[in-house]
Amino acid sequence: MRQKYMIFRDRTQKKLNIKEYAIIDKDLKKAASPILDTGSFTLLGEENYKSEMVVNSISKGMNALLSTLRTHNIFPIEPNATKIAESVMDLYNSSEESSVELLFDDLDLLSA
Repeated sequence: MRQKYMIFRDRTQKKLNIKEYAIIDKDLKKAASPILDTGSFTLLGEENYKSEMVVNSISKGMNALLSTLRTHNIFPIEPNATKIAESVMDLYNSSEESSVELLFDDLDLLSA
């Protein structure tokens, strides 16, 4: 399965938003990744987090952040969850960036 995560840090509202998308159209499952566009993905789940809670979890380490980010609405597998958490840390350590897009393909896990 191919998934996309959109992570957005809203500094004014002091929150973090994560949206999970996936390819669910069977005709697109074997399409080459470069030809896929935003419309190819379907929203599966969305979660909002208070920045204070995210910052507190970051200060406690990766395991605490993973526990915070995984919810009933969004519960990525471990390798993806770790990359998402690393991206969240980068967003909170950056004064410039406010969003990041991550793409995952389960086939990449088979070749590792």
